[in-house]
This record gives sequence, structure tokens and C-alpha cells, in this order.
Amino acid sequence: MNNKFFKEFCIAVSKGDIFVKLSLLFMGAGYFARKQIINGIIMMLLEAVFAVMCVGYAAPNLAKFGTLGTVQFEQVFDPLTLKSTVNDYDNSFQILLNSIIALFLIVVFILVYISNVKTVYRLQMDQKEGRHINTFKEDIRALFNEKFHITLMTLPCIGIILMNILPILVLIAVAFTNYDQQHMPPSALFTWVGLRNFKNLFTTSATITFGYSFTKVLVWTLEWAVLATFTTYILGILLAKFINDKKTKCPKLWRTLFIIAIAVPQFVTLLLVRNFFGDNGIVNTICANIGVTDFLKNIGLVNKSLSYIPFLTNPGWAKFMIVMINIWVGVPYQMLIATGVLMNIPEDQIESARIDGASSFQIFRKITMPYMLFVTGPALITDFVKNINNFNVIYLLTQDVFVTSNQALANSNAKEVDLLVTWLFRLTNEYYNYKMASVIGICVFVICAAFTLVTFTRTIKGDKEDEFR
Repeated sequence: MNNKFFKEFCIAVSKGDIFVKLSLLFMGAGYFARKQIINGIIMMLLEAVFAVMCVGYAAPNLAKFGTLGTVQFEQVFDPLTLKSTVNDYDNSFQILLNSIIALFLIVVFILVYISNVKTVYRLQMDQKEGRHINTFKEDIRALFNEKFHITLMTLPCIGIILMNILPILVLIAVAFTNYDQQHMPPSALFTWVGLRNFKNLFTTSATITFGYSFTKVLVWTLEWAVLATFTTYILGILLAKFINDKKTKCPKLWRTLFIIAIAVPQFVTLLLVRNFFGDNGIVNTICANIGVTDFLKNIGLVNKSLSYIPFLTNPGWAKFMIVMINIWVGVPYQMLIATGVLMNIPEDQIESARIDGASSFQIFRKITMPYMLFVTGPALITDFVKNINNFNVIYLLTQDVFVTSNQALANSNAKEVDLLVTWLFRLTNEYYNYKMASVIGICVFVICAAFTLVTFTRTIKGDKEDEFR
């Protein structure tokens, strides 16, 4: 949206004829004047539906939007009828949701209203200059020809609005309320609290430890995203080079074995591995029998009071194992992607480098990796953002297994192995602390958006395509 959009509207209002000006009151007037009867009827019906929506839906909800309701839920038992009666109470969440939808519809209508005035002014100019004015049938036909892109994008845009934009707006709004377990609709009301939740997220005191927890979880989230992204990326490329090397025997067999690992659903793999590496799992049994556990005790990596290796119950061990298991899960995908890219590296560049005396490592560093980064750069950015929100690996490996002994983290319902997204999920699903979960959700969105914008801009900067021609 730019100034040109509103400037054209002002020009249409000031220079338009009487029918354009009437369109400010009756949206179909400009169409009726140019004999576009069906378009005029559609606009009039749209205006009427909007008026009914404002009176019957928007106004009642927006009237309570400032307080999010004042009438508390009450249930009274009537001894005469032996039935309980419920009063006409307010539901804060319904008021919030309906108000946001109403405001969104109002904004959309305003944009359509402005576009309508500009369109009828354009029709006026077409008529004045003798240009052809499309009929309704011609407009419909255009939607399947020169304007077919509009037809194709309509349903995806509606889906994005319903599944992404509106939930994000609700998430943002909840972050400014006291919506939690003590203020749970419909039995209780919640209301606006301003920036209090954001202040609490960065506060560390005897009673509020969200500041401490947020710092710890954020640092681990970024560490995890870097480790998970680049270990699978680099190892996937190396594995692809190993399998595609002319000296490798049975490359199809190796490739098939790793593809089979992809075929197994990830959640099944993670749940099985969690059991394997449990305190009483098969891996611990094997390690104890062959003396690995005693060896780790002697070098100080395992507490001597333990009879097992705390793979998923000690913070340090758990983080290490999460990264290692993610490598096993993620490398096959990267191997397949890298295989396709490696096959497209110009052979003449590699041959020229060999003739010039370049070693295999120099070829990999100067030709292979730059080409891989050029082709897979956007995918690498996507993987990093995906790992920031990698819920499955962390949650499925540690849920009901890892228990924090850090009281400050426990006070904020967080754990040492939590990512921001798993902390957010735990706050909502287990502790119903929607207000703080919404604040954390906004922080995750800001971090991912900022990283994506900066890195993607730098990735596509310049004319790197000519370097690999």
C-alpha cells in the first residue's frame, strides 16, 4: 500500500462526474451509469451486506472490545425447577476474536470501497475518450484469460487470511491481555493489561523468572538452530560426494539404505530412539556391559553416583544427544538434495581446476561449496528458520523424560532443553498461560522474520549466476 493508491482515490473524487460522486454513497451508481448493471447490483449487495454486518455483528462486539466483557459467568440453582440457570454472560475470547474479524472486514471493505471509486472513475474516462467498456461477460472471460492470475490466487489468498493472518492478529492481541488459567473463558473474564506481559518476559526477580528463562531458552534455540542446520547440511553434502564418488563401491546400495531411513515416519524414529537411549534403555545396558559407563565415570563425564549414562535426562548430555539424533534424521534429506545439485556442477570448471593443480579439498572449497551455497542458499535459510521452530525433535525426545532441576526455569514452566516453540507449547497445552505464550510467539516471529529478510537479501544480492556459467 503506497501513497499512489490514496492519491488516485482523491483524484477520482475531485474530478469524477456526478455518478462517481454518487458512488461514495451508493457503490453501484457508477456502474449503472455505464450500463454495467450486474456489476452495479453486486456492489450494491456488497454494501448492503456490509451495513448489516456492521449493525448485527461488528457494532455489538466492538462496543465491548475496550473491556472484553463485564458480565461474569454465573450459574444459579433453582430449587423449584431443580435446574441450574446461567445468566447472559460475556465471553472475553469470543469478543476478542469477533472484534478482530470485524475490524479486518471493515479494513477490507474500505479498500474495496476506495478501489470501487477509482474503477468507476476509470470507466468514466474510458467512456469520455471513446474506449471500449467491458460487459459483465467480458469481465468474467478476462478472469480466465489475461487476468487468470487473479483467479488462481484468490483461493490461496483466502486460505492465507483464514489460516495465517487472522490467527497472528489474535496472537498479537492476546499478548496484551491477562488471558491465563485464572482468567479462563467462559467461566472467567480477561481484560487488557498493556505491555505488562512484555515487561514480565524480560524481568528476573524472586517471583518472576521469565527474563532468566527467556535468555537461557533463546540462547539454546539459536545454538540448536545453527548446529542442527549446518551439521546436517555439511554432512549431507559430504555423504552425497562419498556416494557419488567413482571409487565408491555399490553406490545404489548406500543411497537406498539412507532413503529407507527417510521412509520411516520421523515421529516413529524419535520415539524409538527415546526408548533406546532411556536410563533403562538398551543402549545403557550395552554400555554398562562393555564398560563404557565405567569409563565415562572415570573421566568425569558421568556422575559416579549413577549406574547409567543420562543420555536424555542430564542437560548437557540431552543437548548433545538431540544434535546427534537430529543428524541421523536430517542427513538423508540433505544427501538427496545435495546429490541433485552436485550432478549439475559444470564439469569444465572442475577439470580446469584439476589441470591447474588444485587438490580435491581446494576444488571442494572453491567450486563445490560456493555452487552449493548459491543453489541451496534459500533452502538453507528455510532450514534454519524451520529448526528454530523444530518442535518434533525436541519435544518427542524429551517429553516425560527430561525433568529440570533448575528452580528458576521451573518457575517459568521451562526446561534447559526447551526451544522457544516447545516452551510456548508447554505454556499453552499444560499450563494454559496463553498471555505469555503469545508474547513468546511474537518474539519467535520477529526473530525468524528478521533473520529471513537479512539473510535472503544478502543471498540474492549481486549477480552470482554469471559466476557459474
